Amino acid sequence: MSLLNQFKSFVERENLFKPKDRLLIAVSGGVDSVVLCELCHLSGFRFTLAHCNFQLRGEESNRDEEFVRALANKYGVKLLVKTFDTEKYALLHRVSIQVAARDLRYDWFRELAGEKKSGDHSKRSGVENLLYNILGNSPGTQNETIGSNLHFDWILTAHHLDDNIETVLMNFFKGTGVAGLRGMKPRNGKIIRPLLFAKKNDLLTFAGDRNLLFVEDSSNSSDKYSRNYFRRQIIPLIQKIYPEAEHNIGANIERLRDIEVLYNQAVDQHKKKLLEHRGSEIFIPVLKLLKTQPLRTIVFEIIKDYSFTVNQVDEVLKLVESDSGKYIQSSTHRILKHRNWFIISKLSTYQNGFVLIEDEQRKIHFESGSLHFEKITNAQEASFTKNETAFLDAAEIKFPLLLRKWKKGDYFYPLGMSKKKKLSRFFIDQKMSTIEKEKTWVIEMNKKIIWVVGKRIDDRVKITGKTKSILKIAWEEL
Repeated sequence: MSLLNQFKSFVERENLFKPKDRLLIAVSGGVDSVVLCELCHLSGFRFTLAHCNFQLRGEESNRDEEFVRALANKYGVKLLVKTFDTEKYALLHRVSIQVAARDLRYDWFRELAGEKKSGDHSKRSGVENLLYNILGNSPGTQNETIGSNLHFDWILTAHHLDDNIETVLMNFFKGTGVAGLRGMKPRNGKIIRPLLFAKKNDLLTFAGDRNLLFVEDSSNSSDKYSRNYFRRQIIPLIQKIYPEAEHNIGANIERLRDIEVLYNQAVDQHKKKLLEHRGSEIFIPVLKLLKTQPLRTIVFEIIKDYSFTVNQVDEVLKLVESDSGKYIQSSTHRILKHRNWFIISKLSTYQNGFVLIEDEQRKIHFESGSLHFEKITNAQEASFTKNETAFLDAAEIKFPLLLRKWKKGDYFYPLGMSKKKKLSRFFIDQKMSTIEKEKTWVIEMNKKIIWVVGKRIDDRVKITGKTKSILKIAWEEL
């Protein structure tokens, strides 16, 4: 069967896209993406080209961009080009150049597919924001030459079977689960890989037969990148002993795709029995978890969804014997032991954050809700106090105020007390859980805490018989 017929058959069998769908083909200018363009053209599909210029190879990067422009002219289709400052992005996000290029590429593709908004930097850490301010107003993108307001049904990439085999082997040696062993899927959200059936040599033969021009990426000849080393060194060595190794791994990939379906069905059943969703937190009964088999596998399948690694499974199991309040954390979440429960919660994006409050402000929003500010003179209203509302002597308040998370060493003079008390001691007296403590915010004035939000005001700013004006602060919890 010809490559073209194999392509059509694969697209139909995997139900990847339809003739009327709007396709965006990611084109580097190499043989793989050039062949993908030709196959889509010969099959009668409508498509637009997208090219990423990562500015990593000097004039060669610019050469690739010009080649893709010529390719778009050849097919008479639109072209989207985006130029990235990849090295700046890698520094900003503290990742390798390869990871930076991948993140930038797929973020843009998903934006074009309508899956995300451009310029959403709300998830930056404090360090990232600092670097962002130092480096300038564009963390990864310098410009976009053609409008990105177009949305596409599918984004096509030219990954082929050789790429998938390399991915599977790399995953195996790094350590992985069933998903890593089955490699890339033909469809992952809006990303479509319609060449996963084809070997690299098949693409080269097709390009030669049709006299297709393409460019060579000089970095592909360097073994400093892991993928290149597997491609150029390790796989050829394996083939000396097992000549059919690539064919066999390809067949294994097909089988493991089916195995993964069955595996996920079983895992989902365990999750339904174990996970209790309470608001934004997930509760897992420890005793019930311990009766689950295979325990380590189930634990990993639960925690991996929250950025934990397989190496942290033992840490989770050690928490079983730990006291309440002990926890472990990933880059995004924490698992806390609380009595007979594990509680999974998201790490606060406000851990290093603060909000400055000016005199004229009447309402501010923050992680735990909103604060409403009002000047009143009715002392009778202030007599009906609740923890969610603070009534302060306005004459004692000096703006600006600072709203922030509490930190170790904080103290205040709780209402009714003449001696200071550390917040850590106050929390113990209030019998607050670890999670409640971590969600606690304070309002600070001139480096002294005047309100532990939702808990207690400071005695030094309380209303007295001499108070003429009252500052009312009402907390509306999320």
